[in-house]
Amino acid sequence: MGSTAEKFIADSEEKAFDQDHRRIINFNMGRYHASAAKGIDRLTNLETAKRKAHVIKWRVMENLDKFLPEFEANFQRRGGKVIWANDVEEAQQEILSIIHRAGARRVVKSKTMATEEIHLNEFLEQNNIESLETDLGEYIVQLLGQKPYHIVTPAMHLSKEDIARLFNQKFGTPIDATPEQLTQKARELLRDKYLQADVGITGANFLIADTGSIAMSENEGNARLCTTFPKIHIAIVGIEKLIPSITDLDLFWPLLSTHGTGQNLTVYNTILSGPRQMDEADGPEEMYVILLDNGRTNLLAKKDQRQGLYCIRCGACLNACPIYQNVGGYTYNTTYSGPIGSVITPHMKGMEEFKHLSYASTLCGRCTEVCPVKIDLHKMLLINRRDAVKEDLSTPKEKWGWAAWKKAMLSRKLTDFFGGKMKNFILKMFFKKAWGKFREMPVVAEKSFAQRWAEEQNRKED
Repeated sequence: MGSTAEKFIADSEEKAFDQDHRRIINFNMGRYHASAAKGIDRLTNLETAKRKAHVIKWRVMENLDKFLPEFEANFQRRGGKVIWANDVEEAQQEILSIIHRAGARRVVKSKTMATEEIHLNEFLEQNNIESLETDLGEYIVQLLGQKPYHIVTPAMHLSKEDIARLFNQKFGTPIDATPEQLTQKARELLRDKYLQADVGITGANFLIADTGSIAMSENEGNARLCTTFPKIHIAIVGIEKLIPSITDLDLFWPLLSTHGTGQNLTVYNTILSGPRQMDEADGPEEMYVILLDNGRTNLLAKKDQRQGLYCIRCGACLNACPIYQNVGGYTYNTTYSGPIGSVITPHMKGMEEFKHLSYASTLCGRCTEVCPVKIDLHKMLLINRRDAVKEDLSTPKEKWGWAAWKKAMLSRKLTDFFGGKMKNFILKMFFKKAWGKFREMPVVAEKSFAQRWAEEQNRKED
């Protein structure tokens, strides 16, 4: 078992029995489930909408080589610039090059998982460039020196008391400040930063091929400020975010918002098609879209698993997953956690190091059930497990264990020979550590069903 897998098991065991963590997550998840249920109930013909979204994303992934150039051509037609980045290093260097050419020193960012994927804040800091998160949840975790806990709600693991203590330590606000007061303080701190920033960096929820636009959804308005005040706007977007037409937004925007937060639509929905035009009052002088691969084409090449690229990052599968609810977001040690992270990470960052995530599942199918684009998530997890075995990534201990189990299960004599006492000894000897120090080992009956059945039949004959 690799070091990443060992760390996952150790961290999971600790978090699963952290009562305070469980209390906060159960409370925040409870609020989400109540809100999402109301929002999703307002959608008519939900299954039809999900099937339609699935087919659209299928068509995009099967024709990505056509839709990406279409987006590029239409975006450049209005003065925008497109940069293709194969990996983290290329994306980082392209962004740094833009910032250096402009002589910029300050960057404001809206919430984007793609920048987390390329570790942008740390990279810019190493190059003496101030990079500030402006989404409230992202701002809070940045103050704590942490990564986002969740795809949609980065500070889900924190209570309002935790945040009040943080603001008290950092800014001297009252220790009993209300969420409204804390939000107001953050607004005061961030407002001048937009005016001072040289560059605004965002992600995008969707790339629109036929208009050459990016579409962003948010609830705070900070993304609009990041794209309006700075002279340069850089959008970093995974190549899978494409949709064919602007008319598809009437399907994808409601699916994203209802499954992400329970809203009919998020408060702010913005479509940007390039830098400020001659007849426009607002907007940046330069706009760049960085199309990020970073392992996505590896997943695209997997016919059985490319469904993972249909994801619209609503976070519904995380909220539905019993594993995620118990072990939390940080234990995955990846940008994308939960079921979708377990599906895509082994292909984006290496099967050998991250194959263990595909086993972090009960295979209950709840993630598949709630997915708004009908990704067959629990099937993808099984296929990842299959591929890990095919690639001969199983440890010797695994191979020997399964070989012994198979031999015993195919032989009734061996199964009965290793009776209850022997099986209980084997469990305690070899599986105690893996089972966890907080859990009791299961006790196997001393006699097998076949032995008991034979004894029962003999007793009846007597």
